[in-house]
Amino acid sequence: MNSSPADQRRLVEVAELDARIRAADHARKNPPQAARVQELLARRQELSQELTARLGARDDLRTELSRIESDVAVVDARSARDADRLATSTNPKQAQGFESELAALARRKSDLEDAELEVMERLERADAAVAEQEALIAQTNADGAELSAEGKRVVAEASAAFDAATRDRAAVAGGVPADLLALYDKVAQRSAGAAMLAQRTCGGCRMVLAGTDLQVIRRAADDDVVTCPECGCILVRDGESGL
Repeated sequence: MNSSPADQRRLVEVAELDARIRAADHARKNPPQAARVQELLARRQELSQELTARLGARDDLRTELSRIESDVAVVDARSARDADRLATSTNPKQAQGFESELAALARRKSDLEDAELEVMERLERADAAVAEQEALIAQTNADGAELSAEGKRVVAEASAAFDAATRDRAAVAGGVPADLLALYDKVAQRSAGAAMLAQRTCGGCRMVLAGTDLQVIRRAADDDVVTCPECGCILVRDGESGL
C-alpha cells in the first residue's frame, strides 16, 4: 500500500490517542483505590463480627449484674422484714431464729456484693472492648469513605480523559485515508498499530531491527507503507529513523 508520509504520521497520532483511550478506559474501570476499598469492606465485616461477639458478652454481663442486683434487693427486703420482726418479738427462741437468719442474710449480701463488684469490673472492661471495636469500625468507615471519594475523583478524571481522547481521535482519524486507516485498525488488534522508527528501533515493540530488515525498508519509497517485522505495526519513517 502507498500513502503519503504526512498521512502515515497521522497514524502515529491516532496510535498515541488510542493508547490514551485504553489507559483512560482501564483507569475509569479499575481505579487503584478499588482493591483497597474491597479490603476495607472485608475488614469491616470482620470487625463487625467481633463487635457482635463483644456486644453479646457485654449484654450477658449486664444481665448477670441485673440478676445480682435483684438478689441483693431481695436480701435487703428480707433483712428489713426480719429486723422488724426481731424488734417486736417477745419470744427468745423466735428472736434467736431471726438473729440467725439476719446473720445468714448479711453473709449472703456480702457474697453478692463481692460478686457484684467483680461483674462490674468485668463489665467495665467489656464496655472498653466494645468502644475500642466501635472506634476501629469508625476509622475503617472513614478510610473507606475517603478512598471511595478519591476513587470517584479518579474515575471522573479518567472518564473526562477518555472522552477528550476519543474526540481527538475521531478528528485526527478523519484526516487519514480510509484504506490506510482500515489497515491500521487491522494491525492495531495485535500491535501498537503504528509507531515511529527511531534509530533503527521500532517505537511499538522497542525492538532494534536487523540489518536485512533495515535494507528492505531503506529500499522502500517514501510513500510505501512498511511494517515492523517483529510486531507488525506500521513503521513511520523520518530523519531520525537511522536509515
